[in-house]
Amino acid sequence: MVVTGAKSEDDSKLASRKYARIIQKLGFNAKFTDFKIQNIVGSCDIKFPIRLEGLASRHHNFSSYEPELFPGLIYRMIKPKIVLLIFVSGKIVLTGAKVREEIYTAFEMIYPVLQDFRKV
Repeated sequence: MVVTGAKSEDDSKLASRKYARIIQKLGFNAKFTDFKIQNIVGSCDIKFPIRLEGLASRHHNFSSYEPELFPGLIYRMIKPKIVLLIFVSGKIVLTGAKVREEIYTAFEMIYPVLQDFRKV
């Protein structure tokens, strides 16, 4: 079973338990075991615009930016292994984390880089 949209790890576990209970009530032999979080997604707005072309050029080993295909820069961080979608508006989506701390670490690592490419 996959649960999406939960605002916390505890909420996702609770939703999983509830769905398992619904399946049991329908007469199926469902058990709630081996709960595991596969992906945590976070988003934020850093409140300043980003020069995506410059970021893509300077960080070409980690970046993919093709604005004619997708408006955001795709930044593949190695450690932690997080993918960031960075938009010119300053909005960012971070995905691929197994634990919440990886999202925080990735943001702390990318923020100084984004400041270097702030549009003025």
